Amino acid sequence: MFIPVLFVLFGFLLGGILFSYHIPKALCGVDVVALSHDGNPGTANAMKLCGVPVGLLCLTCDMLKGYLPVRLAMAGLPQGSYWIAAAMIAPVLGHALALFYPFSGGKAVAVSFGVLLGLTPVSWLVLGLVAPYLFFSLVVVLHPNERRSVYSFLVLAITSWVFATMTQRTNLALGASGMAAVAMWKNRVRTPAGEREPQTVREKAT
Repeated sequence: MFIPVLFVLFGFLLGGILFSYHIPKALCGVDVVALSHDGNPGTANAMKLCGVPVGLLCLTCDMLKGYLPVRLAMAGLPQGSYWIAAAMIAPVLGHALALFYPFSGGKAVAVSFGVLLGLTPVSWLVLGLVAPYLFFSLVVVLHPNERRSVYSFLVLAITSWVFATMTQRTNLALGASGMAAVAMWKNRVRTPAGEREPQTVREKAT
């Protein structure tokens, strides 16, 4: 009981470290929360405000904080354990809540990809998220990005249960559905009245 709880707690705490906030601030002196349109401490804003290299570094770190806890849980727990489902949800929820910060967490897209990649030897389940993102980006193009994420995570949840029916891995379907629910909540589409204008550097200083 103690070891599975450690896996979940590790994932939640690691997920709560917002690398896409700290890395741009440390390397470029940029506060992506204050200067972005949506106030999201995520990879897309880091890339937009600080350039591709910084954005890719943020992406790598955000994916790793999903990958590492799940990979450890997959290696250290029985493959049918429902604690694996909790370990999948923990870093996504940690990222979304960001308890260490005075602002709300990120939209949990990159960390979710990391979680799915950590499901070795069944990490191909990540295709259940990659495919709908490509479809809603290239074929039936959805705007804004939040709507695209909501529909993509919904497809992931459905796909995971199809996978569970075929393989009897209900724990993975529960984990994928749980993290999809968190991501859909964080990506719920804002109304135009709910958006805010980004602060300029001067406004931030005052």
